[in-house]
Amino acid sequence: MSKLWKIYLSGEIHTDWRDEIAKGVEDRCLHVALTGPVTDHPASDDCGVAILGKEENKFWHDRKGAQINAIRTQTLIKDADIVVVRFGDKYKQWNAAFDAGYAVALGKPIIVNHGPDMIHPLKEIDAAALAVAETPAQIVDILDYVINGNLKGYTS
Repeated sequence: MSKLWKIYLSGEIHTDWRDEIAKGVEDRCLHVALTGPVTDHPASDDCGVAILGKEENKFWHDRKGAQINAIRTQTLIKDADIVVVRFGDKYKQWNAAFDAGYAVALGKPIIVNHGPDMIHPLKEIDAAALAVAETPAQIVDILDYVINGNLKGYTS
């Protein structure tokens, strides 16, 4: 059996892009394990106070959650072979930008995913990425090529 590639999927949680990648990976029988942050938004926001106790000050409420979430994020990014970072257009994803920088600092290859309207605001992150894709399907194509050398639909 070939190497199990560990792919961390970071970024926006309001669309089904992770499901699209998971389906593409499954359809192509790629030997990968997909991981990512907790995508249940209320659980992610409130995990700190739910586990460690309520906070009256919103700063400390958010801080508790951010630190607990960071245990997962840091561990899985450190363990990843590739980090995929998606930026959507609905919200500013500061956490995704942080994950991208963290992954680059660790020497992890990153694939960035966003639409053409985000080229200018993400130019520094795109410059650090080894690939910039507009669609989840392109990410699956990249993974298939990197893992198996398959170049779907290409003819020279």
